[in-house]
Amino acid sequence: MELSQAAGGGAYFFAKRQINADRQAKLEAHRKKKQMIESLEYDQGNGSPARTDSAGSPSQEASSDPAPTRHAPETEAQRVGEKSKYESSTVYRSPKGDRFS
Repeated sequence: MELSQAAGGGAYFFAKRQINADRQAKLEAHRKKKQMIESLEYDQGNGSPARTDSAGSPSQEASSDPAPTRHAPETEAQRVGEKSKYESSTVYRSPKGDRFS
């Protein structure tokens, strides 16, 4: 009985050692692959020059609006007091009274 338990323990020990070694090798391979991919991404970039079009950038598109609704302000006072084309010229006032009737 003692011999079979010792043999079972030895088999477990060596199997566990092999499993741990396999896991370590797999982890190292994964780290190497990840490092290689990252180095390729950072070294090469995307290989194309920077974009000059404004597609997908609303702030750049707004500055070159083909049909502005208002003229550019002539003085600083006009610029400060002017509302954007998206703002209402009158202030919203909620209707007063009983809202349940």
